[in-house]
Parts: sequence; C-alpha cells; structure tokens
Amino acid sequence: MSFDLSPGLAWTVLIVSGAFETMWAYALAADHLRMPRRILLFLVGTLVSMGGLAAALGSIPVGTGYAVWVGIGAVTTLLLAVLQRRESMTWLRAVFAAVLLTGVVGLQVVS
Repeated sequence: MSFDLSPGLAWTVLIVSGAFETMWAYALAADHLRMPRRILLFLVGTLVSMGGLAAALGSIPVGTGYAVWVGIGAVTTLLLAVLQRRESMTWLRAVFAAVLLTGVVGLQVVS
C-alpha cells in the first residue's frame, strides 16, 4: 500500500518519524525500566517510526528519505542522551552533529 502525501506533509511525517527512532533506541537501553514498559516503548516507537518512514517514502525518494530519517534519529537520540547526562557533548561532537544536520537539511533542499 502506498501513501500519496503532499511533499510538505511527507517531509513533516519523515522528520517526526525520524525523531521517534529515539523512542525505540531509548527503550533498548532503558535498563532502569521494567521489561513490559521497555517492550511497549519499543513497539510504539518502532511502529510510529517505521510507519512514518513507509508513508513518507511514497512521496520522497528512498535514498534521500532513509538518509534523512536516520540522520534525524541519530541526532535526536544523541540530544536525549546528553540531556539525560548519559553522554557528554564536547565541542567536536557538536560540530559533527551539526554537520549531520546540515546534510539532512541539504538533502531536503535539493530533493
């Protein structure tokens, strides 16, 4: 089944679904939560993330869409880990995260 979303909506869905990648990644590492809650977070995050990716790829080329989805997921997951003080943000890590985001924005602009 293919979704025919307008380009603006497809990009919005793709960005939101990329951010939901953080939810299932967090569930994998959330050893402070009981297993049923971790499983629920993982399933909801995966369904929203993958479902949004599938819907957006009906209107966005797969190579571009997948790269943006992964980039958004990677940066939001890093930001969550930094906010939770599980990882540190050095200036060099910030530069590389900015480079990644610049690539994501660049792919959106030229697509």
